[in-house]
Amino acid sequence: MIGRIASVAVTIAAASLSGGDSAEAGLVRNDFSVRSDAGVHIAVREVRNTSAQRPKRPVLLLHGARVPGVASFDLPVAGGSLAADLAHAGHPVFIMDARGYGGSTRPEALSAPPDANPPAVRSDTVVRDVAAVVDRIADRSPTDDDKIALLGWATGGHWLGQYAAANPERVSHLVLYNTLYGPIDGHPTMGRGSDSEDPEHPGRFNAAQFGAYRLSTGESLLPSWDASIPIEDKDAWRDPAVVHAYVTAALASDPTSESRTPASFRAPTGAMEDSFYLATGRQLWDASLITASTLILRSENDFWSRPEDPELLASHLVHARAVRNVQLDDATHYVHLDRAERGRTQFVNEVREFLASR
Repeated sequence: MIGRIASVAVTIAAASLSGGDSAEAGLVRNDFSVRSDAGVHIAVREVRNTSAQRPKRPVLLLHGARVPGVASFDLPVAGGSLAADLAHAGHPVFIMDARGYGGSTRPEALSAPPDANPPAVRSDTVVRDVAAVVDRIADRSPTDDDKIALLGWATGGHWLGQYAAANPERVSHLVLYNTLYGPIDGHPTMGRGSDSEDPEHPGRFNAAQFGAYRLSTGESLLPSWDASIPIEDKDAWRDPAVVHAYVTAALASDPTSESRTPASFRAPTGAMEDSFYLATGRQLWDASLITASTLILRSENDFWSRPEDPELLASHLVHARAVRNVQLDDATHYVHLDRAERGRTQFVNEVREFLASR
């Protein structure tokens, strides 16, 4: 089902990337929607290299808990599009927005005051959205089989891991990037004793405080990035043009952002509840069910995943066709958006080489 994507960010990116930049030569973008549950449509962007002589396996990219797909993976500036990097390597690339994010259908709870409803869009819901998109991608696949590759950033990795565990026959390659796994009890910022815990019910997520969704300003996107950069001059680590594009696209992803002062975009809080439980010792999916070749990437300076997560995850991947566990030294949570010499080149090369493996 082809539909019009109502995300301003998609429009901005598509227009900006059509200007003849040599880095964009041969790339085309196609925005469409896929039906998930009844009345729910999932926004998808396809990035494809028309000059690829023999297209490779399709890749689906999934964002994390706050910023949606295009803003995460297809910014209209040099060094801002992982989708373009992978498309240039010959992969048809698909970027999805989980429901409640970007151009996808937003639950009614996101139109009410946040405290009127419990956290919206938990992992089981996102897995249904992923399943619908994977089915559509498989129908469009240029390869002989219907398996596809998946790459998830942070909570996106948790969601795709859960999907791959439930649907091992659909996934060829799985990239889990700065992802929580569990069951490890303890987290420096969102575990027990943090604002994420209900003070009246220890061990429970603070649903009353978070509500159905949270509002994020552009300025609120930067402190965690700043804090993880180990030098004082942040511009030497990341390109200000990438930062500007990231903030602009995140705000533009929500058509209501300009109705608030300062401008802010909505993101469902179900991902935060999932992450709280992963941070306090619960395991929401079992990696032993995964059969796909799996690449685990963790940035040394990541604030989301813990050093123990990739170690435990690798030990649980007992039926994966292959497992590669890589630490990106000195890298940040946002390494795919940092400068080439600050870990981005290593990140992209690791992903490209892994996707080329059998």
